[in-house]
Amino acid sequence: SESKDPQKKASIDFGILLIRIGFSVGMMTPRLLEIFKSYQGNLEFGYPIGVDLTLSLIITAIAEFIAPILIILGWKTRLVCLFPSITILMAFFIVHGCDPFSTKVKAFVYLIAFLSIYFTGPGNYSLTSNQAKKGCFILNNSYICRP
Repeated sequence: SESKDPQKKASIDFGILLIRIGFSVGMMTPRLLEIFKSYQGNLEFGYPIGVDLTLSLIITAIAEFIAPILIILGWKTRLVCLFPSITILMAFFIVHGCDPFSTKVKAFVYLIAFLSIYFTGPGNYSLTSNQAKKGCFILNNSYICRP
């Protein structure tokens, strides 16, 4: 049930925003380093499901770089969360399938985070919130909307 207390609701929405930003930035950082390495010719990338290297890089770039940007912005968050979640599942079960759980813990934590974002939605601090669609912003815990 939705909270009637606006301050509690704002706190929950802010917590969801922090989770969106924190885990998305954490997901993007290694991808940025890999892009810089690929420009220098140091490309180490596998074929986890047997698709072409270029296609595999494109899919991974979308899931680990573009999708997190959209998650931070809160645009189509539930749909976009599926991309990193699927990539993480592949890393967990296919790429590191035989590794001990201690090696896969980071993937597990990211999977739980992105699935949590998927189930909670983006909150009010997002491009797709009802208040953002109306052109509203928050000032001193109350919404100010343009006419």
